[in-house]
Amino acid sequence: QVQLVESGGGLVQPGGSLRLSCAGSGFTVNYFVIGWFRQAPGKEREGVSCISNNDDSTYYVDAVKGRFTISRDSAKNTVYLQMNSLKPEDTAVYYCAAGWISTARRMCVDHYGIDYWANGTLVTVSS
Repeated sequence: QVQLVESGGGLVQPGGSLRLSCAGSGFTVNYFVIGWFRQAPGKEREGVSCISNNDDSTYYVDAVKGRFTISRDSAKNTVYLQMNSLKPEDTAVYYCAAGWISTARRMCVDHYGIDYWANGTLVTVSS
């Protein structure tokens, strides 16, 4: 059974950091395009960052460039989203997703080729 298990959300002050983890169960994350998405109250879900499954190329939405980093740890079968310099507007439920046939950019921009979603983890940036 394929599952994506997230962890790492929580409350952080503006300017702080969090690292989200997305662990694969029942499949190998290296073989999939993995993406991080977020949904704030009253807003549509948006692609934040995605990483490809062939050359590890990455995509970042403009709002997080220079602050967030996506990475893959093959040994732990996990993809991470390191979030630095967090802002109140980063507050949202964050979801990871996996797709077999996609690219990093198409997954994040078009939500194309997503086969699996995790349940979401809440990130709150507030003083």
